[in-house]
Amino acid sequence: GPVYAALGWAAWKTYLGRSEADGYRGAALGCLGNALRSSGRNAEALPVFEATMALLRRYATDEDNVLIQQHNFASCLGALGREDEALVLRRETYARRVATLGISHE
Repeated sequence: GPVYAALGWAAWKTYLGRSEADGYRGAALGCLGNALRSSGRNAEALPVFEATMALLRRYATDEDNVLIQQHNFASCLGALGREDEALVLRRETYARRVATLGISHE
């Protein structure tokens, strides 16, 4: 709820001044997106998820974190009624997860 959203904003403000490549900055941005989405503020969360994914595409070294954030982004799109876009991302996430973890992790 609102406390989670406030913590998300606080995390983002704490790490905003760091380099784009800084892992804590990226984590704080992802935390903010998740907090907004869990508070039902999906329209506000969407640009945060878009920015998170852009950072991850440029700097991420942890494929698992990329896939988690991509799943969260897809969930946000779905909550906004953009199911076609969400389905494309969910399928991509699934395919990449199977490629990295194997079929036995389904």
